[in-house]
Amino acid sequence: MKYYVADAFAEKVFEGNPAGVCVMEEWLDDGLMQKIAMENNLSETAFTVKEDNTYKLRWFTPGGEIDLCGHATLATAFILARFYEPDAKTFHFTTMTAGDLVVNKKGELFELDFPSRMPDPINLTAKMVEALGKEPVEAYISRDLMFVYDNEDDVINTKIDVSKVKELPEGVGLIITAPSNAGRDFVCRCFYPKLNVAEDPVTGSAHCNLIPYWAKRLGKAEIVSKQVSPRGGMLYCRDAGNRVFMAGKGALYAEAEIYF
Repeated sequence: MKYYVADAFAEKVFEGNPAGVCVMEEWLDDGLMQKIAMENNLSETAFTVKEDNTYKLRWFTPGGEIDLCGHATLATAFILARFYEPDAKTFHFTTMTAGDLVVNKKGELFELDFPSRMPDPINLTAKMVEALGKEPVEAYISRDLMFVYDNEDDVINTKIDVSKVKELPEGVGLIITAPSNAGRDFVCRCFYPKLNVAEDPVTGSAHCNLIPYWAKRLGKAEIVSKQVSPRGGMLYCRDAGNRVFMAGKGALYAEAEIYF
């Protein structure tokens, strides 16, 4: 089976977030796809099958299937554009858990059209503060927990206790964010130890929460995000009510074959 690795939201290889992409003629058994994701040991491996003019799409982490993944969707569109449909400008994906998704190719940028998920405010608990290592000023939840700080240095320098994050009963993952003024509107970091991903380099799905929050707080629809993980990545974002748009580039790291 053909297998690719692409760095998403990256200007060049070794930046952004690497994702595995498996382009298949028919679906494999769920257990086998999970084993492939575990063997790849990337934060996500995407599996896609074309049916008519739509690609069915699923995402697996080393710890299990996930309901939505932005960077692996961008990586899939990037691979399809490079190897399968070089003339296509739009890629339609059908998912079981996130509805219909669209990726538009705009020059070198791939723009994701994703659902908006404004997080709900929650009370901060002592266990949350212990996991974070530093008390935030605001706490929210959607699929993931989201914590807001006043200063981007708090996001860059905070040392998350991933073992304590695993013990939190709330949320799949944990997002920390703060305003910025260094050529971007906000910074963020994302952690998913419950899915065996300690820190995710660049997280499109988290921006389904981050974009509506920061668009409302900053009072503007077009915003720029910098995910300040060790690899780092830039996302060019737009709030459109019940949908959010985020764009970035892709870089090809590997083209290979999987034997099983």
